[in-house]
Amino acid sequence: MPMPKTMSAMVLTGHGGPEKLVYYNDFPVPQPGAHDVLIEVSACGLNNTDIKVREAQYAVDFDPNSDLDETSAAASIAATNGETGLSFPRIQGADIVGRIAAVGNKVSQNRVGERVLVDFSIYHAKDTDGSPRMDLSNVDYIGHGADGGFADYVVVPALNAHKIQRNIPDAELATFGCATLTAEHMLSRVSAKSGDKILITGAGGGVGSAAIQLARARGAIPYAVTSRGKEEQILSLGAEACICRQDFTDQSGGFDKDAFLVAVTEATRSNRSVDVVIDQVGGSMFHGLLQALRPDGHYISAGTISGYTPRINLHTVYMAFLNIHGSSQGQPEDFARIVDYIEAGKIGPTLGGIFPLSQLHHAQKTFQAKNYVGNIVVVPDAKWKEFGEPDARR
Repeated sequence: MPMPKTMSAMVLTGHGGPEKLVYYNDFPVPQPGAHDVLIEVSACGLNNTDIKVREAQYAVDFDPNSDLDETSAAASIAATNGETGLSFPRIQGADIVGRIAAVGNKVSQNRVGERVLVDFSIYHAKDTDGSPRMDLSNVDYIGHGADGGFADYVVVPALNAHKIQRNIPDAELATFGCATLTAEHMLSRVSAKSGDKILITGAGGGVGSAAIQLARARGAIPYAVTSRGKEEQILSLGAEACICRQDFTDQSGGFDKDAFLVAVTEATRSNRSVDVVIDQVGGSMFHGLLQALRPDGHYISAGTISGYTPRINLHTVYMAFLNIHGSSQGQPEDFARIVDYIEAGKIGPTLGGIFPLSQLHHAQKTFQAKNYVGNIVVVPDAKWKEFGEPDARR
């Protein structure tokens, strides 16, 4: 069958609001390079990064002690040697599932037809044998430094396309991706092991819900901080206990640290016994999370849902010998472990909702409301008939 020359795609045309995402029915179908594959997309998951990049929220160089307005430091991700890989127009979408429709001339034709899950990282650095590796100063991701999966077709490096044989619907398979790799790399960076008590904030989101399952896969014991009403689903994923954030926060954003620490102690049955904090929230909760840790415990962050300039008492850090880490994306071996977990049935999908690609604006609004557990997924409109009416949810 000849490949079409044009496709439907949701295209990011610049920094700004949702109006910067424009839906096209005649966007050119990309062509694979020598070491690439062309994937016919069947589903693509949403992430916070999609929205933060659109809004230029990554104020990496902002100094909270300066007199500057933090908005002056906002930018896209500086992904490659300090330079952003983002240019416009750009098709976002990192969590890609689909089938290989064509291959470059250095890739085996036998791969055509494979159902694949895409490792979204663009590994510019290489090991001595030529295999990709993570270099913190030289990494980008599909949907930012190259076009992603909010389209009918996408081109990715062949090495990033992992064949999946387990019988999981495509939309559910697309919940494994950015969030799962982020969570796995966080656990890897702190060397989480069997028996460790892992306190996970934002447990209802993609990273948090993945971290619960991945902690259990390592034999660790996850404790979830989440919104009331999500407890049953969170416990079904493997959480040992749920700590409801409404018990220590108010509608104005106030945080009762003492109440929080009491709740953690009750859940873990021991005071300051947490081995690892997996944090996606930040903000006013930050210092309470540090105080929940045992001496020589590990705090690791890969998100700032409640703010990225929290106050900190350094006495708490150095007198308890605490370890503070930052993390983003992951290594190729992290993604390979995730594929192994999927195939072995050690982790399962957590689907919060499905939308047609043309309704990405609505999907992102639902995503930001956080009234679900897991991840939101979009599917190309041409495949939406498999899911019923255009306003269907799951």
